[in-house]
Amino acid sequence: MPHPAPHHHRNWFDQGGAAYARFRPEYPPELARWLAAQAPHHGHALAVDVGCGNGQLTAQLAEHFQRVLGLDPSREQLAHAAAHPRVAYACAPAEALPVPTGSASLIAAAQAAHWFDLPRFYAEARRIGQSGAVLALIGYGVLRLDDDALHARFQHFYTQEIGPYWPAERKLVDSGYADLPFPFAEQAAPALDIRKQWDLPALLGYIATWSAVRQAREAGREDLLQNFATDLAELWGAPACRRAIVWPIHLRWSIL
Repeated sequence: MPHPAPHHHRNWFDQGGAAYARFRPEYPPELARWLAAQAPHHGHALAVDVGCGNGQLTAQLAEHFQRVLGLDPSREQLAHAAAHPRVAYACAPAEALPVPTGSASLIAAAQAAHWFDLPRFYAEARRIGQSGAVLALIGYGVLRLDDDALHARFQHFYTQEIGPYWPAERKLVDSGYADLPFPFAEQAAPALDIRKQWDLPALLGYIATWSAVRQAREAGREDLLQNFATDLAELWGAPACRRAIVWPIHLRWSIL
């Protein structure tokens, strides 16, 4: 009877791309509920999700607003967006929003603002926001694992090994958007996070979707990825064991 292949013979990253829809951090329902609670009580008619990607937050906002418009410059992303009867999607950049003046009670950008021409986006947000509308920049930071040894190995991989392959804008995400210009009267934000219980294939499947991992592979650094996966597998224990993984949510917001 053949023996199972040892960890170092397994290419953990090959299963990642197709699994992206399953292995992804999704915002907790509390986030959309909290955003809606801050918006004008008389005007829950329209929320605009700018840089919506495939609609991760957009559909959640639809549980609290009469209409939600998801906007993204990528038609490919929109083609995979989550459908909802109160959501409409359109292909548009953050700097030219196809939204009537003074019509939105929430303008949100989730894990997207670091790509915007911010002065132009802010001008558009002011234009489309009704009196008292909420503008919110949302992102989630680097994940934390529930075991110190695992987390230390992950941190070394993230900062020292895969770090050089991230685009420069990634630093803005890692800092919780603290370094982004935000010329508004900023309000205090609640402490929220994303929580998952993942086994090892799920975590590595998620990591395999990172642009930095794709860049490393294209640069011929498969060894870097496989050494990390082997080390993580040895520290993890049984691959099917589920561990708590947490991403802090960063939120900068203001009332327009």
